[in-house]
Amino acid sequence: MAQAPDPLRPNHAVKLRPLPAFIFMSRWLQLPLYLGLILAQCVYVFHFLVELTHLVEAAFGSQAALTALVEGMGYVFPDGQSAKLTETVIMLAVLALVDVVMISNLLIMVIVGGYETFVSRMELEGHPDEPEWLSHVNASVLKVKLGTAIIGISSIHLLKSFISAASMKPEVLMWQTIIHLAFLLSAIAIAYTDKLLNASAPAAH
Repeated sequence: MAQAPDPLRPNHAVKLRPLPAFIFMSRWLQLPLYLGLILAQCVYVFHFLVELTHLVEAAFGSQAALTALVEGMGYVFPDGQSAKLTETVIMLAVLALVDVVMISNLLIMVIVGGYETFVSRMELEGHPDEPEWLSHVNASVLKVKLGTAIIGISSIHLLKSFISAASMKPEVLMWQTIIHLAFLLSAIAIAYTDKLLNASAPAAH
């Protein structure tokens, strides 16, 4: 008795007509975009190492490193206070590092998930380092995960602003909060829409 074909196994015997084959091959035009994001990831790694080096050197008393660290964060010391490595400066520096890590995670999600969804299968099944979320990723799931990641990044930025609120204008804090709430509502709307679509899909069958 013939074995039923596995729907998850690619059928390399399928032959497309020239025009559909050409249109389908156009998905590879996205490959340079994902390679560009990998280069952007390298830039973030370099930036992370530079900021981490400044933080460590400032902890050992380097005034030049402290100045570079504070200027990089845009932090302004209160009037009359000399530049020194306070708890607030350390907290802002660590949050800046966390911010870089979260953006880096977002890049990985876009690169790996986008390539897997829109370009070609990576065939990572059974690999010990296969991301857990990649096994059920699609365009809808990817949008929800990206929305969640953006909310996390926005939360870090908002927390940094609240910590240094004394040196910021109230209008800036207000608009940052409003923008963060807009991100939050957008992510909730995307997740709810995805839930409705998934609920209606079985009913349609």
